[in-house]
Amino acid sequence: MTASSTPSRAAVILAAGKGERMKSPLPKVLHPVGGRAMLDHAIDTAQALGCARIVVVTGAHAPEVQAHVAARLGDGAIAVQDPPLGTGHAVLAARAALEGFVGEVIVSYADAPLVSAQTARGLLAVREGGADLAVLGFRAAVPGAYGRLILEGEARLLRIVEAKEASPAELAVDLCNSGILAASAPTLFGLLARVTNANAKGEYYLTDVVGLASDDGLSIACAFAEEAEVAGVNSQGELAAAEAAFQERRRAELMAQGVTLIAPETVFLSWDTVIGPGARIEPNVVFGPGAKIAGGAVIRAFSHLEGAQVEAGAIVGPFARLRPGARIGPQAHIGNFVEVKNVTVGSGAKANHLSYLGDGAVGAGANIGAGTIFCNYDGFDKHRTEVGEGAFIGSNTALVAPVSVGRGAYTGSGSVITQDVPADSLALERGPQAVKPGWAAAFRARKLRERAAKAAKATPGAGDA
Repeated sequence: MTASSTPSRAAVILAAGKGERMKSPLPKVLHPVGGRAMLDHAIDTAQALGCARIVVVTGAHAPEVQAHVAARLGDGAIAVQDPPLGTGHAVLAARAALEGFVGEVIVSYADAPLVSAQTARGLLAVREGGADLAVLGFRAAVPGAYGRLILEGEARLLRIVEAKEASPAELAVDLCNSGILAASAPTLFGLLARVTNANAKGEYYLTDVVGLASDDGLSIACAFAEEAEVAGVNSQGELAAAEAAFQERRRAELMAQGVTLIAPETVFLSWDTVIGPGARIEPNVVFGPGAKIAGGAVIRAFSHLEGAQVEAGAIVGPFARLRPGARIGPQAHIGNFVEVKNVTVGSGAKANHLSYLGDGAVGAGANIGAGTIFCNYDGFDKHRTEVGEGAFIGSNTALVAPVSVGRGAYTGSGSVITQDVPADSLALERGPQAVKPGWAAAFRARKLRERAAKAAKATPGAGDA
């Protein structure tokens, strides 16, 4: 839980759906948006709200989801809905996990990854303003199968009608239910205990609590969100739409903060991507989880960065790959077709082309020549390569770890370095060059004779008088 947890607030996150329309062996709520499972987005929002207790309702069919929740929140955060009998039944499955809790409960959905903490706070503010029950609604461009919010006048919510149960007049309503609501635990579970399954699907609808609350004379109010924010994901197409919406929102946020995106629609970000004001991102760049880019850095086109840190003034790319543990120092250059993994590159150091740097460190001002390889893996273990400040690694050098090249040292091009190189030394590892005068001309003549003989042999009648 967060340090600012509110003891009187809890969250119930519904994650028990089978997600059959995803047509994927991966449980629906574990599909990623912005490089993070949709379920984790919902948990993040609950924690941002200060929920001291979070319960995730899972299905018996998805042990992977239960394992995911246990790894993040502990076993006590898991409630299993078995068998699945509707959303109301799912929330009731969380009652035992919240036994004795009398504070506020917000109910949300693991397959609605774009709901922001700000929007959820708006819902809670409505309830804290005096409503016994607060419901999050939105106006749908095409209401379709959404449940409709039926109001009395402009403010009082009377009931929520599922589309399959709605009259033609009710279907004409475009104010729809997101499914997210908030109430005190006693009110919520008290109402749910009275919900029946007398409907077309034979399920216990969470939405029925609104009608019951209205009958009891409780105060019911709505907060509102944009349709795109509360959209649920039930298919691969909807997952792609959620990803697109996430990316559009994050790009806009970064540009508003002063980040330059040359072609924003081609830049893809992760949920935790950090880019400082004044950074410049060229087209077709992908940020995997864990990338932190300082202001003033330049990420050139067609680069991929994950778990990497880039300091101010550094230039990465084009066509560079930074893997987890890459730390690129101020003013350093990582050029085209260079891959860096778990290496700290010092201030002003350069690896401008066609190199692999894995597991080690490159000192400030060092130069890594084209074709350099840090040979870090022996088939069983990883080993480190240390290149000192101001060292010069000649092109096509293979540095066989564990090995170190001292400060200011040089390696000759084409060398295979297997032993440590002292500071300010030159290390060469080449066989003596042999020159055979006239060999190339003789080789060409012999090959031409062989080719002519082969052609004559293949031609019928060749050589007959």
